Amino acid sequence: MAETFVGRRQELALLGKRLDRVAESGGGVAVALRGRRQVGKSRLVQEFCDRVEAPYLFFTATKGASPVESVGTFFAELRESGLPTDPELVPAAGSASWPDALRVLASVLPDSPCVVVMDELPWLAEQDDLFDGALQTAWDRLLARRPVLLLLLGSDLHMMERLTAYDRPFYGRADTMILGPLNPAETGRALGLNAADAIDAHLVSGGLPGILRVWPHATPAMAFIEDECADPASPLFGVPEAALMAEFPAPDQARRVLEAVGSGDRTHANIAAAAGGRQGALASGSLSPLLHRLVTEKRVLAADLPLSTSPGKPALYRVADSNLRLYLAALRSAQEQARRGRPDSAFDVVRRRWSAWRGRAVEPLVRESLELAAIAGDLPWPDTEAIGGWWNRRFDPEVDLVGADRSPVARTLHFAGSVKWLDSAFDPHDLAALARAVREVPGFVPGATGLVVVSRSGAALPPGAVDLVRSPADLVAAWPAG
Repeated sequence: MAETFVGRRQELALLGKRLDRVAESGGGVAVALRGRRQVGKSRLVQEFCDRVEAPYLFFTATKGASPVESVGTFFAELRESGLPTDPELVPAAGSASWPDALRVLASVLPDSPCVVVMDELPWLAEQDDLFDGALQTAWDRLLARRPVLLLLLGSDLHMMERLTAYDRPFYGRADTMILGPLNPAETGRALGLNAADAIDAHLVSGGLPGILRVWPHATPAMAFIEDECADPASPLFGVPEAALMAEFPAPDQARRVLEAVGSGDRTHANIAAAAGGRQGALASGSLSPLLHRLVTEKRVLAADLPLSTSPGKPALYRVADSNLRLYLAALRSAQEQARRGRPDSAFDVVRRRWSAWRGRAVEPLVRESLELAAIAGDLPWPDTEAIGGWWNRRFDPEVDLVGADRSPVARTLHFAGSVKWLDSAFDPHDLAALARAVREVPGFVPGATGLVVVSRSGAALPPGAVDLVRSPADLVAAWPAG
């Protein structure tokens, strides 16, 4: 299985820096830590608490509990933690409110640095409309004067953003940290995989520890999927299913739009047709706000625009998280077969769709890797600041990679290129297709704009045929291994 705890050195260091600030100043520091479900927020903070020599309280809210129940649980956790200077000062029961609970918390804090964790904070705000105000009042009057590191965790990204928004009570009082998934280098290290297999594993898992913890060591992605198809309760299926149900509990229009994109519809028109009903395609007046919400608030979708020296349309939409993307494209159907006791049929669903799915899903990861390499100065074009793709309204041709000085409308294109994520090398036939395609890209100058090839299986090309060939190892090396 994957190592118990991998990576997160930077995040642990940032939390440690804030605890040091508490120790030096004697005052409180608040941090709002947000990230999608199963990304490892609670595990990170527990690891931090275990490593530091400071007493701590780790309280996790329960969805649907009443305020009285939540406060009662909070008191029980507080009393049993190593935090109170005198546990007898913590009430055993009663009908206390959150203002009461936070006053009790402040009264029992030690005089030395300590940590207070409140996990699933959005659920507390759901239960009690006054919670945000009570937290702000307690912080300003009591907790900020005590040597406490207050860590506020939540999986509802929009609600966590609202917690510290300018029109909310806690505005300006907490540092904000966003916890993303493990990167491909961390995934490879956790599973003991080579670079190519690490990227495949990252695409399947989304870099989510909730899936990686059950992944056998040194097991390639397809072998792992085949094994898991015999277990319909596997986290491979359960993690994305739970995320989908948490964000979209009802089969409303937003969920239909998401599922349309997950099924492979990328353009506004195709999404409208797939998400529509008997009356026809979903109207633009309804679809556009839904897409905006799914991209900017939910962040479950990403919107890509063509990158060149001329303004371009249309936008292409994709599911931002590769694990959820695979679930919608194949794993959900496979899970249904697995539930019927047909593991071979379940795996066959994934196997048939794997190559085409992987070829599309790897492109955003390749672009991110090249962006990191550009920032580090590891590309031949030092002025590269934006990397995307290009397509016209006919989607003929589509160019996988475009590197430029800015986006979405560039002044200068530094390179264009192709991604081939197959078990065969990038060959002269592929190069000829790339050469034809890049001529259509506005701003591409033959002989001046570079050519880049990214290939899973290397390039069988004459010397000097392209300006840069990037291998899986090159891609993974752009990320720290943690």
